[in-house]
Amino acid sequence: MTKKRKQQIVYTGLLLLVMLVGIAVTRLREKTPPAEGELKVHFIDVGQADCILVQSNGENMLIDAGNNDDGDLVVAYLKKVGVTTLNYAVGTHPHEDHIGGLDVVLQNFPVDHLMMPKISHTTKTFEDVLDVATDQSLSIQAPKQGDSFTLGNATVTAVNCLPPKQGDLNNASIMLRLDFGETSFLFTGDAEEEAEQAVLQSKVDISCTVLKVGHHGSSSSSTPAFLSAVNPRYAVIMCGRDNDYGHPHKEVKNNLEKRNITVYRTDKQGTVTVVSDGKNLTWDTSL
Repeated sequence: MTKKRKQQIVYTGLLLLVMLVGIAVTRLREKTPPAEGELKVHFIDVGQADCILVQSNGENMLIDAGNNDDGDLVVAYLKKVGVTTLNYAVGTHPHEDHIGGLDVVLQNFPVDHLMMPKISHTTKTFEDVLDVATDQSLSIQAPKQGDSFTLGNATVTAVNCLPPKQGDLNNASIMLRLDFGETSFLFTGDAEEEAEQAVLQSKVDISCTVLKVGHHGSSSSSTPAFLSAVNPRYAVIMCGRDNDYGHPHKEVKNNLEKRNITVYRTDKQGTVTVVSDGKNLTWDTSL
């Protein structure tokens, strides 16, 4: 072998080594940074309604607040787990089973940010929330797709993108993706197929570890295409025991089962809590 050939082999080897090191460094940079502390999500049992508390590094976000009769129950729960201030309160959409107890919550806790979709409703429940917000000098923010904010050590991003259409309250639902370390959550409100399809077409990342199943497990939501894109390991269905709607519907249960998704249900297990350390999740249904 000539000296020139040896030099070419050495040069090629060194170039390959540099390329491999560069790829390794790039992958390290792209890897999700480790999360600090822990994240806790409470799927509070409020029967045939939604109410979710998210806590990270001393900050709190409430997503929906149950029915009208659940206000005191929600307030008592929040106080029991040490909440004194809500950094964010989210009413995903104006239906009574999502914002019914929100006026009572706003009366009992200081709230930094109140979020609701830019759509009106003619019910007293909706008017009660607006009245308390006015009394508390709270302006209502309507997040658009891509808007993000931090909650403690977590990042929350709005993924909804369907323009609110009067009379179509479910599809106006604020949908939020929460990222904490290598774990993630998708909160969908009552978003139905139309809203799900719009999100899919927008190509926004909705893959997550935990899915809050849309619309209490109704077959109007959780379409196969949407579930495939979300691809969660866990799902939580919030519905009431022996409810009149038959939630969760058989189609949804079958679609979740086909994908080997572990399912938690508030109608069967009561309040469901999950703690993330940024990598692993610990579930509890004992509350």
